[in-house]
Amino acid sequence: MSILPALLCLGLSLGQKTCEQNGTLPRPTTWAEPGPPIPWLFSVTIWCQGVLEAQEYCLHKEEMHTSWDREKPLEPGDKAKFVTDSSHAERYCCKYHTPTGWSEPSDPLQLEATRVYSKPSLSVLLSPVVTSGVTMTLHCGSEQEFDRLILTKEGEDRLSWTLDSQPHPSGQFQALFSAGPITPSHRGAFKSYGCYRDRPHQWSWPSDSLELLVSADTISPSQNKSDPRSGEHPGSWDFTMGNLTCVCMAGLVLVGLGLLLLQAQDSERMAQAAAGM
Repeated sequence: MSILPALLCLGLSLGQKTCEQNGTLPRPTTWAEPGPPIPWLFSVTIWCQGVLEAQEYCLHKEEMHTSWDREKPLEPGDKAKFVTDSSHAERYCCKYHTPTGWSEPSDPLQLEATRVYSKPSLSVLLSPVVTSGVTMTLHCGSEQEFDRLILTKEGEDRLSWTLDSQPHPSGQFQALFSAGPITPSHRGAFKSYGCYRDRPHQWSWPSDSLELLVSADTISPSQNKSDPRSGEHPGSWDFTMGNLTCVCMAGLVLVGLGLLLLQAQDSERMAQAAAGM
């Protein structure tokens, strides 16, 4: 009769161990190639990486409770790939299955599709040269009636901010993004996009890039129109104290040369007049 309690204890112990194993499976990681934002209808590969023991990977949209796609792992078995296009831009999560059960879902991967609507404009509401430490306002505007306007800072650590657009008496829809106090960490290229509330993952073409050039003493915004996706000709504007100094020096040199030339002409005329006498 003592065998039954022992078997019950063993069963409970094994069940607890299985639950602990399920709970200790590391969360998978997800990333996209190319990374967001992705041009409209362009192909995109979503990678999901787990552990070598994974037997199956499941990808699902965050808004859905059922799987969107399932894939067997690639060799050596710790990751799988899902191929789609940017028309399916959403927030995705993935998880994997092992002999001990399913892992927890990954952190959400947010994909945005761009080039869906016409591009907005991006400018800075500030004099071209300012001292560091002030607060800067970036103006994003569009003739199109977007519900939201997005500001992004480009680079490896891509950041984005979203504001509801506001109508302007000029007929534009705009949003004002404040940044500051300005420090060298604000250096970088910024772009803006527009989107609608019911289609938050479908963005417009990007605005022309606005690059903030920051030094210890001054910050200067420069408009960079060399974005190959914008169809603009290369060009930039950059106002700094060094540039102004160079312009002033060049002006003084030209004035000096002009005075020397006038003096030489007067001397020549005087010499000719003396020879005529």
